[in-house]
Amino acid sequence: MSGIYDDPWAYELACSFRDVPAEVDALLGWCAEHDAKPASVLELAAGPAEHAREFARRGLAAAALDLNAEMCAYAAREAARDGVEVAVVQDDMTRFDLGRRFDLIVTMLDSTSHLMTLDALVAHLRRVAAHLSPGGLYIVEMSHPRDRLGDDPSVSTGWTVERGGVHGSVRWGEPGDRLDPVTQIADDHVTMTITGDGGTRVLRGVVPYRFWTATELDAAIRLAGGLDVLAQHGDFGAGQDAVALTDPAAWRMITIMRGA
Repeated sequence: MSGIYDDPWAYELACSFRDVPAEVDALLGWCAEHDAKPASVLELAAGPAEHAREFARRGLAAAALDLNAEMCAYAAREAARDGVEVAVVQDDMTRFDLGRRFDLIVTMLDSTSHLMTLDALVAHLRRVAAHLSPGGLYIVEMSHPRDRLGDDPSVSTGWTVERGGVHGSVRWGEPGDRLDPVTQIADDHVTMTITGDGGTRVLRGVVPYRFWTATELDAAIRLAGGLDVLAQHGDFGAGQDAVALTDPAAWRMITIMRGA
């Protein structure tokens, strides 16, 4: 990883279009639908750990894990600045062993796209299953298959954000960034221009992206063992606002699993 992943503040700015409190509302709503009342939560590939920090604000014992040392340091600083307690761990999402279990584990923002092989995805799922409390849930957010397989992607590759007088323009992927049909990996060229505080700076990098289909995810879950799929959703609507994965309005592939 390079560029935007080496600047956690810029990465958090780029993702600030997301409504994290509303997403946590949905995550907890799904827990309630499946008779789970989590007291502890682990966010994997957490980056700035925004979701873990929001869970902590709501009284859950929160932990966050990421491979990037800069992201981990930033997440710990921001949790302290927010006055919440988040246990931040630098580790690999395919090999971690924290010596404890959690009622809820989440992986957000399509972070499973950083798992480049089936072996890596299966290893990840096995580590998740080993860290779930009895009856605990794993919720993973991935890109919708339409984004790579369809002619009409669900999400835009370019967007702008504004926060605290700072303007960010993000381009995640260029027209020439083609998905390799054999490996299902694309090298996404990322450019972010940040304007504010009297100046402009540009971050550039290449982010390898592994596309996972719905059937591949299902196969990986079966190979890993220890997890049962409870439901899949097409966005963060819960209850009456739930959107099916097959709905034309779906823009994410969110899978809810329980430890078998």
